Amino acid sequence: MQYRTLGRTGIQVSSLALGAMNFGRNGRTTQDDVTAIIDAALEGGINLIDTADFYSAGESEQLVGKAIAGRRDDIVLATKAGLPMGEERNHQGASRRWLVTELDNSLRRLDVDHVDLYQVHRWDPRTSDEETLSALTDLQRAGKIRHFGSSTFPAYRIVEAQWAAREHHLSRYVTEQPSYSILQRGIERDVLPVTEQYGLGVLVWSPLASGWLSGAVREGQEITTHRATLLPQRFDLTVPANRARLDAVEQLAKVADEAGLTLIQLALGFVTAHPGVTSALVGPRTLEHLQSQLAAADTVLSADVLDAIDTIVAPGVDLAAHEKLDTPPALLDPSLRRR
Repeated sequence: MQYRTLGRTGIQVSSLALGAMNFGRNGRTTQDDVTAIIDAALEGGINLIDTADFYSAGESEQLVGKAIAGRRDDIVLATKAGLPMGEERNHQGASRRWLVTELDNSLRRLDVDHVDLYQVHRWDPRTSDEETLSALTDLQRAGKIRHFGSSTFPAYRIVEAQWAAREHHLSRYVTEQPSYSILQRGIERDVLPVTEQYGLGVLVWSPLASGWLSGAVREGQEITTHRATLLPQRFDLTVPANRARLDAVEQLAKVADEAGLTLIQLALGFVTAHPGVTSALVGPRTLEHLQSQLAAADTVLSADVLDAIDTIVAPGVDLAAHEKLDTPPALLDPSLRRR
């Protein structure tokens, strides 16, 4: 396992990190499953675990908390808040009111007194940067969080938040957590140059592109990834973007074979090769999934392999741009672009 410094924090984290989105009812995983996965991850050298209140409506945090009991200090623990937690309109977002309340809820579910990294799950257009950063700075000073970061923020919002922190003399985001894979390379155009400029740590999610790069989606075979049952439209091969992804996967599989690698090793080796990326978050649902991903821990791709990938999916290109989660609100809601 490789270890890298998380932005400018001085914290050393593994180049592969454990994402807990599939823990709980979303991934049909039990406490025994989660404990076994976390045991194996720690034994394999992973030292960062990333969860969120939203994952299985808090169940993921509860399962992680029980699994790490007695070894909290050996783990860099991260969680997130901001996505809706129920129907109440104020149980979401990045307001002081909600972040202060929900952090206490997360700490209770995790059964810890602090987290190392607290992340705003999505940019909240209804809340000012000053409001959010002020609340997070106070939580940091209270000792409940060590650092805080953002997740899936557009590049311009990352810049705005850095400016707001300086303008109002507040602590700043030290990490960003964007989606990044061979099939979704859009962050190379704007987000990664910005995070590098500001010295942010980058924890990328979905490096296997929701299973497209796991080997579970191949030409002429039944699609076996669990994500296909949750989001069938993302794997409908009558959709042109999905057809383009499958064509790319078949070409990438040949590149991996010629390099003596699995497709998973190729995919994870690609994202961790970028100098702006700190860690790739893997989200195993089973112990077998984790073991196949840990096999990529020390994968280093040659320049020839990286060049071959560039010819299949060009730098900065998203093959499924419609799935991006950082689109400005005015492009999604007509009322915001009408007078």
